[in-house]
Amino acid sequence: MKNCSVILAHPDKGSFNHAIAEVVQNTLVLAGYQVFFHDLYEEQFNPLFMGNRESKKDDQIEAYSQELSQSSAIVIIHPNWWGQPPAILKGWVDRLFRLGVAYRYEQGSNGNMIRKGALPAQQALIINTANVPIEREHQMGNTLEYIWKECTFEPCGVPHVYRKSFTPVVTSTLDQRQAWLKEIEEIIQRLSAK
Repeated sequence: MKNCSVILAHPDKGSFNHAIAEVVQNTLVLAGYQVFFHDLYEEQFNPLFMGNRESKKDDQIEAYSQELSQSSAIVIIHPNWWGQPPAILKGWVDRLFRLGVAYRYEQGSNGNMIRKGALPAQQALIINTANVPIEREHQMGNTLEYIWKECTFEPCGVPHVYRKSFTPVVTSTLDQRQAWLKEIEEIIQRLSAK
């Protein structure tokens, strides 16, 4: 059985992000995945990375680390807040994407140490919601694309990174949101077939 980590970062249980998470989980299960699902707000995840003071025996962090090391795919669901993920999700990355879990160092042919990605996932999907037109996001330089693809997943060894944004949610109709959920189901089906 294939494993997939699904991480949700939205504080409102009635949000469209939560509806997305439900569709993602159900579609993955139907495709034969075991899903490791985490609602960071519901679990009251502590996003504070304490550097050298970070506990070596934080059971929650160890459980997340084990799941990441067993996942062939990762799905992240979050709103676009000021061109960035919510702070709780940034803290999740800070605490989980660490040496020995997400990357390692190897000695290069010239004797220098080279960082190598260590995540086994072959693909990551980031699903965002926003309340600004997609053109505005692109005018700002598409920061979320850069954060997730160039700064997070590719350096940690995930070769295929996809991102889909649904916007504007605040003015969307029920029919539009239902069509978006159907599109998400189809995206997950295509990715799970790879």
